[in-house]
Amino acid sequence: MFFRSAPKMPSVDEALPGRQVPMVIHNEHFVLKTPLKGPFEPPLHQAMFGLGCFWGAEKCFWGVHGVHTTAVGYSAGITPHPTYKEVCSGRTGHNEVVLVVYDASVVSYEQLVAIFFENHNPTQGMRQGNDVGTQYRSGIYAFSAEQVDVANACKTQFQAGLTAAGFGAITTEVVDAGPFYYAEDMHQQYLAKNPAGYCGLGGTGVSCPIGVMPSSL
Repeated sequence: MFFRSAPKMPSVDEALPGRQVPMVIHNEHFVLKTPLKGPFEPPLHQAMFGLGCFWGAEKCFWGVHGVHTTAVGYSAGITPHPTYKEVCSGRTGHNEVVLVVYDASVVSYEQLVAIFFENHNPTQGMRQGNDVGTQYRSGIYAFSAEQVDVANACKTQFQAGLTAAGFGAITTEVVDAGPFYYAEDMHQQYLAKNPAGYCGLGGTGVSCPIGVMPSSL
């Protein structure tokens, strides 16, 4: 029997060099018809999540009332402006993430974090189901100290529900957001362009309580 070694984050020396040229993409959301790129001015705020394959992750958010736009890309790694193939090699350190731009007067950051937790299994480490790799880890990438506080409070509350349901410890990383590198055009709103496309996401069936703490983000 053959065993595949567990994925691990590359060191800076092991990471691919990448490039300094940004990905060229079509700057219109296929579903919402809003720009994928900023600047985004108040009351718009940004959130960023990694919850497995970003095709399904993005679809979780673009239909939420108050969400202005979404985009998929790569973040929380080392290699600048990576390609999809490079990220899948495990040698960039990046996670597949979805950038969510939302109107904070309509939907709260806490509500978005609840959607994040309820739409995947955050106890699996660097995998979601059959998708295994550093790019499939669970992560919340915060744009402010307030977002960190909300994310950690929700994480604590959701852990209680998971434990009661027989699940293990949450492995979600909650860290400050780093650079977001847009993924190739074909990946943007992929499941809207390809309704029969692959989606490996699956929740645990456990609800994430909201109202854990006030949020105007």
